[in-house]
Amino acid sequence: MENDSPAPVEALIVAVPETAGSALYGMIDVLAATGNLWQLLVGEELGRRLIRPRIVSPSTESFLCGNEIPVVPHIGVEADPAGEIVILPELWLAPDEDMKGRYPELMDWIRRRYKAGAMLYSACSGSIMLAETGLLNGLPASSHWGYADLFRKSYPEVAFRPEAVMTFADTEGRIVTAGGTTSWHDLAIHIISRHCSPGEAVRIAKVYLLKMHGEGQLPYESLVRRNPHADAVVRKCEEWLAQHFREQNPVGGTVAASALKERTLKRRFKTATGLSLMDYVQNLRVEEAKRLLETSRTAIDAISFEVGYENPGFFRRLFKRQTGLTPGQYRRMFQSLTLGGEFQTDAEKL
Repeated sequence: MENDSPAPVEALIVAVPETAGSALYGMIDVLAATGNLWQLLVGEELGRRLIRPRIVSPSTESFLCGNEIPVVPHIGVEADPAGEIVILPELWLAPDEDMKGRYPELMDWIRRRYKAGAMLYSACSGSIMLAETGLLNGLPASSHWGYADLFRKSYPEVAFRPEAVMTFADTEGRIVTAGGTTSWHDLAIHIISRHCSPGEAVRIAKVYLLKMHGEGQLPYESLVRRNPHADAVVRKCEEWLAQHFREQNPVGGTVAASALKERTLKRRFKTATGLSLMDYVQNLRVEEAKRLLETSRTAIDAISFEVGYENPGFFRRLFKRQTGLTPGQYRRMFQSLTLGGEFQTDAEKL
């Protein structure tokens, strides 16, 4: 009897030497398991494979990707492979390292696939490769929060959203970008739900213990990062603030330490760091509050005073805006990694 079952969905996963092997092979493993692994584990009749992942590279030559993990491509771009899905997994790139000038044939192939109707998905820094194609220009996109400055400088036409775990660039959902390093989990669940069924996505999530990161990226983001620049006065101000951000009126103190007019300093500070002077102070304070919540049992109101806020209510609202979580929620999420998380008052659970 002729087998009339529909063919599996073709998922073409891009791999280059900069690719992170964990994301590449994790995605392959999860997608290849659709339709059969849950059934095998629970003793049901085995189904058909629903997705066929294949590695696409600039050529079919074997190579080593990030951390010297071997990659054997299934097909090269010179063959112009076609598939319903194109996935760009995480890349090992420095926070200031873009993809300009790299892999022009691969970039052309991605653009052709999109024009032909393929769905484009990127995970973490894979969106940097997608941005290099120009297909994200004028559209919202996510990546790891650590690449916010890179997008601002190298891809300013992209509406970068560092807080989101997954962003739909268009109303049809033909371009979907996922945020942080393990956001490929969220992306895999979304792809399976969309191209197979929501039920199969749930089954695969249960098998691999995957979960959607509904809290977003904000709880994981470092609000204080060194942004290289050549303004020596601003660098001196940053060093002064690192020691004095807890004080009352730190902006006035910074102006005095700089020996510049306030308007001049604020303009130069924003140009050099990308942040206003007050936003920089608040980032320092919230980052210190995060450290105290992670490593101490100090009451939240006391932490508010310690980092420079006399009004605990204002501190709580600011903390929620900056991290996406209340101080109590943040403590529950991260203190278990340091102190076991066993101490928390009823008031701090709110």
